[in-house]
Amino acid sequence: MYQTTKPRGQSPVTIIGAGIAGAWQALLFAQAGHAVTLHERSDAEMTEATSHWAGGMLAPWCEAETSEPLIGRLGLRSLQIWRELLPNTQFNGSLVVAHARDRSDFERFARLTSQYRRLDAAGLGELEPSLEGRFREGLFYPDEGHVEPRRVLPELHARIIKAGGTIQFNSEVDIDALDGIVIDCRGLGAVDAEPELRGVKGEMIVVETDEVELQRPVRLIHPRWPLYVIPRGDSRFMLGATSIEAEDSGVSVRSALELLGAAYAVHPAFAEARILEFGSGLRPAYPDNLPRITIEKERISVNGLYRHGFLLAPALAELTLSYVERGALDNEVMRCK
Repeated sequence: MYQTTKPRGQSPVTIIGAGIAGAWQALLFAQAGHAVTLHERSDAEMTEATSHWAGGMLAPWCEAETSEPLIGRLGLRSLQIWRELLPNTQFNGSLVVAHARDRSDFERFARLTSQYRRLDAAGLGELEPSLEGRFREGLFYPDEGHVEPRRVLPELHARIIKAGGTIQFNSEVDIDALDGIVIDCRGLGAVDAEPELRGVKGEMIVVETDEVELQRPVRLIHPRWPLYVIPRGDSRFMLGATSIEAEDSGVSVRSALELLGAAYAVHPAFAEARILEFGSGLRPAYPDNLPRITIEKERISVNGLYRHGFLLAPALAELTLSYVERGALDNEVMRCK
């Protein structure tokens, strides 16, 4: 799987895009001793980045329901990197539930995934007291985790600076005019250079209620409107799960009704929750929905993370660093022009 050629040396490294993909690239290269400059077209709030609207779930086993084995392989490595470099990352596991009428879809999910523990109603109540009496059974994935994107991105940026890197916000650069190694992590901003990219819209709602307490993401299996509820702390929850083949912004009325209805199906107290925010982001994806590292001399593109950005970014950064320093190639992910 891995092929090694001669080392690339310690060239200066310029990274474009400070979202989750670019932030991990910058951190690993800076910690390895490279002179790193990270450019971001928006300000430090990162509200224009897809990462700003992400769920932040680190769930390789749950994602196996719909993804290729490559996602699981890279995801497992990423979990190790999250644990090693950001030990405060929450690894409370993931919980999957369904109502009795959707038992067949629940069992299908169980067949397609692994590394879970089946819980009966009593076990569910012990794990998440707010869900006591709500579901007959659940699947608990104890080794999965989640992060709050809007908190972890600033933490990654601070660590980049601490490691000796430089971050320039509100910085538009001409990639062709840059010297040295350039790593393009612009997502859909790179569509001019990579016309295969498309945007897949993911919508989210943030609500607030002190009547529900959850310690981990909860996925509701449903044939029409699957949902995940992610605790964000301070009585806030993110509701999401849409994947829409569209490149417009905003949240549709239909999606809002489905997300809010699904949240009510998880717990009726969500009916009284206060809506804090609607939002959407465009996930960059190739036709096969798999990530890709494209190499053309000293120009490297890291893109196509689709709906797995926070899960895959650390492992992809490690692969890029290994290529630059040792010429190592992962043929499942990398393409050389």
